[in-house]
Order: sequence, then C-alpha cells, then structure tokens
Amino acid sequence: MTLPLVVGVDGSDACLPAVDWAADEATRHGLPLRLVYASLWESYEGALPSTALTHPSENPPAEHVVASAAERAARRDPDLKVTTDVLPAEAADALLREGNNAFALVTGSRGRGQLKGLLLGSVGLAVAARAHCPVIVVRGAAAALAGHHERILLAVGEPAAGREAVRFAFREAEVRGCTLDAVRAWRCPAQESTDHPALTAEQGHRHEEQASAQLDELLRDAVAEHPRLRVRRTTVEGPARTVLVNRSAAADLVVVGARRRSGHFGLQLGRVSHTLLHHANCPVAVVPQLV
Repeated sequence: MTLPLVVGVDGSDACLPAVDWAADEATRHGLPLRLVYASLWESYEGALPSTALTHPSENPPAEHVVASAAERAARRDPDLKVTTDVLPAEAADALLREGNNAFALVTGSRGRGQLKGLLLGSVGLAVAARAHCPVIVVRGAAAALAGHHERILLAVGEPAAGREAVRFAFREAEVRGCTLDAVRAWRCPAQESTDHPALTAEQGHRHEEQASAQLDELLRDAVAEHPRLRVRRTTVEGPARTVLVNRSAAADLVVVGARRRSGHFGLQLGRVSHTLLHHANCPVAVVPQLV
C-alpha cells in the first residue's frame, strides 16, 4: 500500500504554501495527497472563540477549508489523487495519529491564532517534536518553495540521530534531480583552547579530520545506493545552528535528524532542529530516528 503525504490545513494563510508545496511533493514521489482538518485546532493556536460578533468569513466551516485546499492542490496537478477528512480531535494529536500511516506530515509555519510573536505555531512544533514519520514545516522564501536553488541541504549529525535523515535526503535529492549538500559542523571543545597558535591550528585540524571521517562514514551506504547523485560534502567550523541557517538561504529543503526514544512522550527535539524550524530560509524536514 502506498502511504499518503498528509497535510494539516486550518484555513490560515500560512497553510496555503504548505498545500502547494505538498501537492508538488506528492507529484514528485507519485504519492496520494491527504488533506486533514482538526476541528479543535483553535485551542492549540490561541484563536478567539467564534461569537455572534465574529464575521462568518473569519471562521469558515471545516468542510469548506478542506474542499478549498483540495481545489488548490488539483490546480497544481489535475492528475493528483486527493482525499480530505475532518477529524474531531485536537490538532497535534490528530496529526500524530495520521503520521502513523503516512509517508510524511506537512504543516505550515504559522497557525491561525493570535500569538503573532510565534515563529512556528504550537501545532507544528509539537508534531515535529513527537511524530514517528518525517515532518516537513513549509517556510522560507519563494525561490526555495519553488525549488529554484536545485539543492537539498542535509544536516549531518551523530549516527544515532541521522541515518534515517540521510536516507530521506538522498531520496529527495534523487527524485528532484538536484545536488545534495551534506554539511557537518565542528568546533574545538573549550577545554582544548590555547593561546599558542601552532597548537590551536593542530587541534583544529584534528577535529576537522574527525568531522570529515564521520561525514564519510555516515554517507557511505547512501552514496553506494545512489551512485549518480551529485553529493557535495562540507565540514565547517562553527555552531551547527548558525552554519545551517546561513546555508539554508541557498537550499530548497533542509533535512535534519531527530532522536525518538521509545516510550518517551515528551517533546524530543534538539537545539539544531528547533532553530531551523524557527529560522531556516527554506522548508525543514525533521526525520525521526528511533532509538
């Protein structure tokens, strides 16, 4: 059975780019698209309750929301198989359940609520931090959303959190026919710092070599499975969060791994993933690794 690409829609402006992006992604992978609306979405995003004074257009019926989203997706690809559903559940819980039978979950970067200071809606954050399938938060500049950079950025972390992310990124780059930019950031531990320039350079060189070896080891199997894919390997000195956010400006998608500890139900999201979800200049795919 072919698993669908599932998109959470809520009637907000932020969900429109997510629908467009997901429709294009489903077409690339030959997947059906499933659009879902959770009827209790408002309680997660801090939206005001509907009252007699609220203009009807501000709270469109759930059926209208999913129907409009389906029409929008069909305009991207008339041959795309699209299904819709309205789920009587809290938004994050509903999407997490949907993710148990999904190729991936897709959300917008902002919700419907009145908390305008949030860079990522609480639903998107909760889903990205807990789902057991890949979660793509659609954000960033128009060029990235349209795939104009022709580059996938892979954040290469520790093997315990990154093997599934590597597989996802390679598959994504191959189906798009674009370059994979695999980046591993490194830093000298503070306790190794010294005022002697020669020793500092030697220590830095050693850590750079270690980062390069770890990068090669983590990519080895995927490179063998995708021999024609253009892979650019880079090791960069600096905080991973800063390095990756900067490089996301020239990418169409950044892929990062996330550890999921079995039986742990809290938010499981590292600092790098958290930063990318809030500040990346392109869509972000968080790919879980069960440990």
